Amino acid sequence: MGFLLAVLLSGCAVGPDFAAPDAPLGAGYAVGKPANITQSAAIAGGGAQRLVPGRDIPGQWWRLFHSKQISALVAEAVNNHPTIAAAEAALRQARENTEADVGSFFPSATLTQSVARTQSTTAQFGSLMQSSSSSGSQSSSSSGPTAFIYTLHNSNAAVSFTPDVFGKTVLTVESDVAAAEYQRYQLEATYLALTANVVTAAITDSLYASQIKVTRDLIAAYQKQLDILQKRFELGAVSAADVVSEKALVAQAQATLPPLEKARAQTRNQLMAYLGRFPNDDKGEAIDIEHLHLPRDLPLSLPSNLVRQRPDVLSAEAQLHQASANVGVATANMLPQLTLTGNGGSQASNFSQLFLPQTSVYNLATQLSGQAFDAGRLFHQREAKLAALEQAEAQYRATVISAFQNVANALQAIKHDAETLRAQVAAEKAAAESLDISQAQYSAGSTTYPTVLNAAQTLLNARLNRVQAQAARFSDTAALMQALGGGWWNRIDETPASLPKPTDLISTLPIAAAIRAEAEERSRAR
Repeated sequence: MGFLLAVLLSGCAVGPDFAAPDAPLGAGYAVGKPANITQSAAIAGGGAQRLVPGRDIPGQWWRLFHSKQISALVAEAVNNHPTIAAAEAALRQARENTEADVGSFFPSATLTQSVARTQSTTAQFGSLMQSSSSSGSQSSSSSGPTAFIYTLHNSNAAVSFTPDVFGKTVLTVESDVAAAEYQRYQLEATYLALTANVVTAAITDSLYASQIKVTRDLIAAYQKQLDILQKRFELGAVSAADVVSEKALVAQAQATLPPLEKARAQTRNQLMAYLGRFPNDDKGEAIDIEHLHLPRDLPLSLPSNLVRQRPDVLSAEAQLHQASANVGVATANMLPQLTLTGNGGSQASNFSQLFLPQTSVYNLATQLSGQAFDAGRLFHQREAKLAALEQAEAQYRATVISAFQNVANALQAIKHDAETLRAQVAAEKAAAESLDISQAQYSAGSTTYPTVLNAAQTLLNARLNRVQAQAARFSDTAALMQALGGGWWNRIDETPASLPKPTDLISTLPIAAAIRAEAEERSRAR
């Protein structure tokens, strides 16, 4: 078997030898050494976070939030969303194409069994046959051409084999393996994007729910204050202007509710889509941002490892590999092709004689063919593949740059989110104290009611901004997990739906398995 495998995979492969790009030298996430711990605030979701360089990312990173509801939503999305099924089908298609091209290493054989009943005459052989047949008797000459009726049984086997002299088949399978690797990493990218989108949508939904609650609570407080002012106005203790001003404040607060409710409704619709549901299937599942756990320790991959963790970078590398192999295939197409053919079988007028030695027939042939003139077609096809390789190289570099940008953005967001929340908590506390003071001064007659209204509006805005800053810390923590690759290497995302189906004999042969293993080894080594 080893000798046969060597023959099948031998041949001088004419394509460029692919080598996986190294991690970019000197690449990092920030200028200088970034701080590894954030600020904290005395509120839910306000704890300090510490970056731990080199720590591995858990496969189910969303469990870091300690929310059973988030975990349930992610599980439902993975099981139901059609993009996962589509990505697995695309992966199986690529693997089936690889299996199909592996068959090119083997001879192809066609078996034919036929029987024919034929009537012919001597007329088809011309005057020579007719004069020969008439020399025996005069009557035969006068009777014209003689008819022949016969039955012919034919059993035939045709075999054709094209040795991989210049490595075209090897490079074709290598291209197929790279295409399958691309689809495998696309599956991981789809899985990562879906899980991150579900977590982010759930957090955003919680944000809007919290802002709606804050707004409604303040509207209720404003309405209560309006009722008090209305009674005091009836007693002549306050002016009509103060009552009208409070009504305006209530109306302004009420006007902020519809945009928030609209945003939440649209976020819920998006979340239902991620879960594979229709909008009318919303069962109201939601998380409370006050009950979420903010991870204290955050894993931070080393810059040298990022290119081996990001599915989009690995997908771009697989495309680069495929483009490299395609250059070799185009080069091999310009070289001569050797084809070995053989036909063998039996022909007899009686089926019982079909397999006798004297009825056997055969034909063996060797053909060497090459393009003598094609007006530059093959040359320009190869040049097109070279241009595609250059394009893939540039796209790979762009993907790597975007990957580092994503991580850098997430790190900056986490740092400044903590600072923002700390400031917003302080601003809310100051606004609440300012409102208390203004109300007390107004009751004592030492200030005007517009001052109270301004303080109340400031408090409303401060509370809305504080809730938004809380949600941002959770959302950007999820964004960091996504930017670092999401730990897909610590879980198994593929299901049997992504595997090729062994429906033919060749898939079960040891030699076929050896060829596939060799092609995959070449793919990893180059």
